[in-house]
Amino acid sequence: MNKSPKARLFCAAIALASVIAMSPARADDSQTISIMVGGISKFIYLPAKLADQLGYFKDEKLHVELLSQPAGVDAENELLSGSVQAVAGAYDHTIDLQSKGKEVRSIATFLQVPGEVEVVSKASTMKSMADAKGKTLGVTGLGSSTDFLTRYMALKHGITSREYSTLPVGADNSFIAAVQQRRIDAGMTTEPTVSRLLQKGDASVMVDMRTVDGTQQALGGIYPFTGLYVDAGWLASHKQQAAGLARAIARTMKYIHTHTPEEIADKMPKDYYGGDKALYVQALKSTMAMYTPDGKMPAGGPENVLKVLSTINPAIKGKHIDLQRTYTNEFVATANAS
Repeated sequence: MNKSPKARLFCAAIALASVIAMSPARADDSQTISIMVGGISKFIYLPAKLADQLGYFKDEKLHVELLSQPAGVDAENELLSGSVQAVAGAYDHTIDLQSKGKEVRSIATFLQVPGEVEVVSKASTMKSMADAKGKTLGVTGLGSSTDFLTRYMALKHGITSREYSTLPVGADNSFIAAVQQRRIDAGMTTEPTVSRLLQKGDASVMVDMRTVDGTQQALGGIYPFTGLYVDAGWLASHKQQAAGLARAIARTMKYIHTHTPEEIADKMPKDYYGGDKALYVQALKSTMAMYTPDGKMPAGGPENVLKVLSTINPAIKGKHIDLQRTYTNEFVATANAS
């Protein structure tokens, strides 16, 4: 007996459903986790790319894509717009955003110190941040963490942000160009840009926050800097994926502390070397101490970050900030226990 068109359509749908049900499970595009990085080739974000290169995200059955913006504040905006699910950026943004009524949470910490360096151009008369008055200071972006830190260090010498100019110059080649073209007197940047400038003799180190001692001198204590943070709403509904991301980062931090700079460099894309692998390795050697051993937020770190931000950010000063809602060690602690 011939079936009606509706009956034939129904049978075809049932057959198709059976085929799909018997097919092996696979990830689809909706499962992709996009992570925006505030300058992917910077050493301060190295754990994100290294985790990807080592295959640790894949081990967690996660389909991760890493994207890059020149400044952390741009990466933050991508998260808030819903364009990405996570950001490899500075922890201080979680505090700044909470003061604005937005909640994001750090789930793994890359650095226990900023890893940032205030370099001064060889053409400038600056000797220290006390000489900032009337000068032009480079930052990655306005409202970025380098902007926060620059304002704090100048204010420590009694110089307000109205007494100098701040110029957003990005990172890597654009930062180097700003120094060489004398568009900035000094500026804040990271490795491997610092070593490239020093090698060429274009700049010298004025404030060094690549070490714990240097950070304590500049900022009065430990200062957890970059890590992986996500929107609190996304975290609540995607705990399994968040846990996978944190486990991958925790494994990566252990890898960093159990392998040589040469071995780590070998895992990174060759175009990150800037044409000079030896210099890349040398720069990495000078910054190994800045990485956390396990991805955990260091004790006392959030309190010092809040102290610094409260000094220079009117939106935070005097406002109650619940630091417990800005980060969690839950996932990295589980990873390290296993």
